[in-house]
Amino acid sequence: MRDAAVTGKGDRIRWVEVPGDEPARVYLHGLGASSPPYYAAAVAHPLLAGRRSLLVDLLGFGISDRPRDFGYTLEEHADALAVALRAAGVVGGEMVAHSMGGSVAIVLAARHPELVSRLVVVDGNLDPVTPVRGAAGSSGIAAMSEAEFLAGGQETLRDVVGEQWWATMRLAGPEALYRSAVHLARATRPTMRYLLRDLAIPRTFLYPSADGPLLGGPEMTWGGVRVVPVPDCGHNIMLDAPDTFARLTAAALTTS
Repeated sequence: MRDAAVTGKGDRIRWVEVPGDEPARVYLHGLGASSPPYYAAAVAHPLLAGRRSLLVDLLGFGISDRPRDFGYTLEEHADALAVALRAAGVVGGEMVAHSMGGSVAIVLAARHPELVSRLVVVDGNLDPVTPVRGAAGSSGIAAMSEAEFLAGGQETLRDVVGEQWWATMRLAGPEALYRSAVHLARATRPTMRYLLRDLAIPRTFLYPSADGPLLGGPEMTWGGVRVVPVPDCGHNIMLDAPDTFARLTAAALTTS
């Protein structure tokens, strides 16, 4: 396990690193998740193995520190991640990022372009979402006040999100989970969709084909984003369809 201090108070981002060839690949998890359990099989897959790989947990999640006084905006997540990647000697890394991690990776590429040479967004959040009480994910969390969430809101999510998601969500700092969800629901300005469209690097967006046509897909394609529907999977593509995920991700990381 590796780590780097990313705040003035010394709060640390941690990651599991697999040695291999450069440029490095950086894997990012979604809201309430953790990169090592979500990506271990992908990193070891024959189509993706052999590259230096960093399975990073964002500040507040998984094995990273959980400061209570951090803002957890998408921009703050991206800037903290940038500090960690520079400490790790990553330059022109290939980002593979799921859900909220996809949003953070898009912001990272926009704010710190020297750190990212390719980007694979795995069913990432691109637009604001409306808070809905009782819903899973950022929508349901953002429907609560922070005081309400800290008073027991995290525990109420257990039955809503299911055992697999809860296995890592229970490790998240309550403030980190709540504030990250709120800022993810609010999105960036301009939104992550337009930031992704305007990046000048190879970009691929993977999403479950069962969701139907991707909202704004043609516009993203015209902007140079490869939009790829993935069959026989849900939101957690890397877990639901590991071989297909590895094949499509490997293609995305080698196609100009």
